[in-house]
Amino acid sequence: MARFYGTTPIFYVNDAPHVGHAYTALNVDAVTRWHRLLGDDVFFLTGTDEHGLKIQRSAEEAGRTPIEQADENSARFQEAFRQLNLANDDFIRTTEPRHHHAVQTLLQRAYDNGFIYESTYEGLYCVGCEAYYSEDELVNDNECPIHHRPVEHLSEDNYFFKLSAFQEPLEKWFADVPDNITPSQYRSEAQGLLKLGLDDVSMTRTSIDWGIPVPWDDKHVFYVWYDALINYATAMGYGTDPERFEKWWPATRHFMAKDILRFHTIYWPAMLMAAGIEPMPKYHIHGYLLLGGEKMSKSGNLTKVSPSEMIADFGVDGFRHALLRDHPFGPDSEFSYEAMLSRYNTDLANNYGNLVSRVATVVGKKCGGVGPAPKADSSLAPIVAEAYADTAAAWERVAPSVALEATWRIVRDTNEYLQEHEPWKMEPGDEVDAVMGDALEALRIATILAWPSIPDSAELAWKRLGLPGTVAEQRLPEAASWGGYPGGLTVETGDPLFPRLKLT
Repeated sequence: MARFYGTTPIFYVNDAPHVGHAYTALNVDAVTRWHRLLGDDVFFLTGTDEHGLKIQRSAEEAGRTPIEQADENSARFQEAFRQLNLANDDFIRTTEPRHHHAVQTLLQRAYDNGFIYESTYEGLYCVGCEAYYSEDELVNDNECPIHHRPVEHLSEDNYFFKLSAFQEPLEKWFADVPDNITPSQYRSEAQGLLKLGLDDVSMTRTSIDWGIPVPWDDKHVFYVWYDALINYATAMGYGTDPERFEKWWPATRHFMAKDILRFHTIYWPAMLMAAGIEPMPKYHIHGYLLLGGEKMSKSGNLTKVSPSEMIADFGVDGFRHALLRDHPFGPDSEFSYEAMLSRYNTDLANNYGNLVSRVATVVGKKCGGVGPAPKADSSLAPIVAEAYADTAAAWERVAPSVALEATWRIVRDTNEYLQEHEPWKMEPGDEVDAVMGDALEALRIATILAWPSIPDSAELAWKRLGLPGTVAEQRLPEAASWGGYPGGLTVETGDPLFPRLKLT
């Protein structure tokens, strides 16, 4: 049994949950659901990042304590992820005692190993990024390249991390693990950062107190980025449960947007090396969602588009599927309401939902409501086998949109098969039984493969087909083998799984 430990980045609690957060989280959810179908030992982690100057300042402005603000906003993310039907195994908060312990343990080891030292730092700081920038990196003379807000000049005594000591070890890691970062363009970008040379970096603060105290000097707290990165180790029992940590750490896969590439693919591996932790995680990086479409333009900003708004319009599975299907993992892509609507109606209402309805209706009218068994030599069998192979290959290379396109070939071709044979025009008997048995089997397999994107709807369709157990209990590749529908099962009709929608 393989292990798969998938993580989102932890989301900063000064933000409200928006479609960009949902995109990252849903990709991890879908990929980990696929690995659950394979029978792998899976762990899915997400959570919230709750320390730093930005939190402290915004809390002060609101007349509350930082922890009050963190509690409120972390709860918003937990509720958003519940609405999205994420199957995460843990939701970590960086204000938890377990995380404080892990941070202090890991960085104490790096300090003891000689990779942390004290000095004075002076630089240009973006509160929004919680990061320092050089003058060459600024835009419009004095603005952060990410937030386009003026940076601040800060000077204080800090402890520094000897990032420069890991130039060669990181170069060796890139050379030894050619698939450490995917897609390849982001691996090239990380290598480009590495080729520029690594300077030592400030990793503590004395100007704020909203952070995790440095164990060897309580006048300092750890800079939020170094605290946040360690959450991935915290959740696996680092510093408290060596057996659990050893079990899961080699299986680590970090999913994230490209804007946090530097910290995750350069700083984080170096921190792990400094603490004596091997092997390094692997990374799956995606681009930005760009706001487009008439309805979306009213908000003016993707961060104003909440997952709950989209779920209200499309349902949770409709939103999940459209977001995963229309936005390939890797490049930037445009998010629009009109495209969401089109994908929902095309894939879900007109194809999958229609297939479930017409199969159940014909079986009810022509087969007495009892599903026939498929033919072993059905013309659909090789079509399904090829689509399964393509689906599995795409999930393996973390390409959910491609995987779903392959799965929906089964749905499309089964609808065409029914259209060609027109079983609704046949008299009850062997001929109609043969056609409907094949359609039921293809639909059974398509439903399993669709489960990562539409889990609730897939389970409902499974029940309507009279199949025992749940989709979640199926195990691939055996469950995708032709001939799994036994026949003799009661097939139920019901309301449309995905009613057609119109632009409002």
